[in-house]
Amino acid sequence: MEFNYEVKTNKEFSTAVEDLKKSLSENNFGVLWELNFKDKLQEKGLDFHQNFKVLEVCNPKQAKEVLDLHSEAGYFLPCKMVVYEKENSVFMGMMRPTSMMSLFGKTELLGIAQQVETVLKKALEDAM
Repeated sequence: MEFNYEVKTNKEFSTAVEDLKKSLSENNFGVLWELNFKDKLQEKGLDFHQNFKVLEVCNPKQAKEVLDLHSEAGYFLPCKMVVYEKENSVFMGMMRPTSMMSLFGKTELLGIAQQVETVLKKALEDAM
């Protein structure tokens, strides 16, 4: 099983980020936090010119379900999604919730992870 799911878009980087945030909202996921690696690394005096943004996203109802079943699953919450540029193209992707939750070997966690993964994949595809 691959640990990530990724799509390529023809959109500009900033448009892809905004369209992904809109799509996530339409699919009942909120963006809790964002990190722009390009800005942060340059702020620290490091030479980094690639646009690379991390979004931490969450559906509170499903996060509560996961935490109620297995508190240690919180190590994998919230879900991370990225938008980045590579070789003059823009990519959007995520770590697959099913690959993370499979580490626990609990069927009930995998069921929720599959639901989350399906919705997040849809959000990525809708944002393309």
